[in-house]
Amino acid sequence: MKKVFFLSFLCVLIGLCAWSAPTMAGNQKEEPLANSVKALMQKSVSDLAAPRLLFDNELSAQQWLQEMSARLAKRIPDAQYREDFLKSVHYEATRAGLDQQLVLGLIHVESGFKKYAVSSVGARGYMQVMPFWVKSIGTNEHNLFDMRLNLRYGCTILRHYLDIERGDYYRALGRYNGSLGKPDYPNLVVGAWRNHWHYDPLAASPKLNVASQ
Repeated sequence: MKKVFFLSFLCVLIGLCAWSAPTMAGNQKEEPLANSVKALMQKSVSDLAAPRLLFDNELSAQQWLQEMSARLAKRIPDAQYREDFLKSVHYEATRAGLDQQLVLGLIHVESGFKKYAVSSVGARGYMQVMPFWVKSIGTNEHNLFDMRLNLRYGCTILRHYLDIERGDYYRALGRYNGSLGKPDYPNLVVGAWRNHWHYDPLAASPKLNVASQ
């Protein structure tokens, strides 16, 4: 009986530790935006289009979704929510001109795919967006714990930093984390991207379960 109680207590303790694990994130610096940049970012975060997979054909879309879903299953067990999440990631990353797998790597590092993650400095959600961004480019109704909205903000912000750094992902990632010039954070994101979320369509295609024609 004591052994069962101890094991139950240990499981609860591990669960609490996993839930309270510190996020990497969200020390982005609030900086003044040029009016043209602000207007562009405001337009981006106000997008209301339904998320969808932006591939050349349906087969490629389903291959990607199946492969990414299998990798994410342990972190997001609900299959329907996981599919909605992945479709939203792909849509928001694509419309922002970002690599979809890199965005998954960033989320991996930033929040560990925890929807309600909050950093020590108040960054929120999957992509650990700082609340000052809502005041700067959003509206009071914007909830950064909303899945789609959080991804939209995060991708818009990373695109903004990538434009500032003229396509240099390492420096853009440093800005995103508030650690510009330090290699630790960009290396973590790129490592997560390469080790967990790199996608090769040719390698993934045989795994797709489709009915024979």
